[in-house]
Amino acid sequence: MEPGRKPSLPLLDAGGGLRQARQGAHGHSAHARTAHNMSSSALRKKSDASLVRKVPVAPLRPVLANLQEVFLGTKLAILFPAVPLAIAAQLAHFGQVWVFALSLIGLIPLAERVSFLTEQLALYTGPTVGGLLNATCGNATELIIALFALMEGKIEVVKCSLLGSVLSNLLLVLGTSLFCGGIRNLGSDQPYDRKQSDVSTGLLILGVLCHSLPLMLRYAVGAGEHAVAAATTGLELSRACSIVMLLAYVAYLFFQLKTHSQLFEPQEVDEDGEAEEEPVLGFASGLFWLLFKTVLIAILSEYVVGTIEPASKSWGLSVSFISIILLPIVGNAAEHAGAIIFALKNKLDITLGVALGSATQISMFVVPLSVIVAWIAGIQMDLDFKLLETGSLFVAILVTAFTLQDGTSHYLKGILLLLCYIVIGACFFVTRQPSGHPNDNGAHLAVPSGTWNAQVA
Repeated sequence: MEPGRKPSLPLLDAGGGLRQARQGAHGHSAHARTAHNMSSSALRKKSDASLVRKVPVAPLRPVLANLQEVFLGTKLAILFPAVPLAIAAQLAHFGQVWVFALSLIGLIPLAERVSFLTEQLALYTGPTVGGLLNATCGNATELIIALFALMEGKIEVVKCSLLGSVLSNLLLVLGTSLFCGGIRNLGSDQPYDRKQSDVSTGLLILGVLCHSLPLMLRYAVGAGEHAVAAATTGLELSRACSIVMLLAYVAYLFFQLKTHSQLFEPQEVDEDGEAEEEPVLGFASGLFWLLFKTVLIAILSEYVVGTIEPASKSWGLSVSFISIILLPIVGNAAEHAGAIIFALKNKLDITLGVALGSATQISMFVVPLSVIVAWIAGIQMDLDFKLLETGSLFVAILVTAFTLQDGTSHYLKGILLLLCYIVIGACFFVTRQPSGHPNDNGAHLAVPSGTWNAQVA
């Protein structure tokens, strides 16, 4: 132990298991951590153990230290009161708009804590299982909101919220990061390794192709250029494309975690002189808190889905705008802030890993998984995100791919991405739902989905 360094408190299941985890951390931590986790770590703060040591009852100290690390070990701890307030407002029927707003605020620290807890578990499980944990829980908030909206039959809320997550990562997060990093480095370019971005943009292009095919097929059938064998052909095509997207994502995980893991290793960001990350929670306590935080996210997500229409009417905003713009910004606020912080520190590889990695995960995993889950549940959800939404996604991916093609960045690239996000947001801001629309999707298409029936061969 270093001179003058205080011994750390044992935490719940600390002891031999914690020591083993520390030994394993020295062998695997650099590989188990991902850019997603490191972005959230920028918002964490070290807990002050001196207060816990003053507690006279010794058996309570490990428990209090555990609670302090889980709830106060983040700069977003000030937002935690929104969680019980949202639950109390829902139980007291205080007002659906208040429930919606408080739930959105409460999801911000919960999403950051889930990232922290998955990182803690990854320090025990090693790089492969840790990478799978990060891949599964990296966008837990979006996935849970999508599943709740799906079970309530709000298909367009599912589509718009997932589309908004991709647009937010590609244009808002990446644009802000490149702009801030460029301003910090005026007169010079910021370099980054484009190998990782090439892989992610390739997957995103495959994803937008799978989104476009059902849409193009619907328009081709509606124009009489082609005929289909059955009225459900578009839905069946979407399900087939979803399976292909999931297979591509599995191949991407194998590529990322096994065969080419060196391409995805985040840059070391050690500011305190310690080269390795050590766990501050035991495995059992980390797993318990991960499940607990996930349950809280599920509760607040259910509130968000159930109150989005009243909030839309009260604020005078369309459900499409709230789902595409507001939900992704709030749900990913913690990792977005972390990505910007690392851009300011000239760690653009981490920033790209966050923005592109999250967009890839949503597009290639969460979206097709939602289609498959809907299929199992007997709900007809397809990959046809309508013309305006699919066109915005295509342009966003195209602009991002061109922006990242030379391996260097400056503030003008960030400005261009941000301006693209602003005009897309303005477009959805002015759209309104037709009155009485069942899904509040705000779609005013000249070619209705019912044209399938007229062109069945």
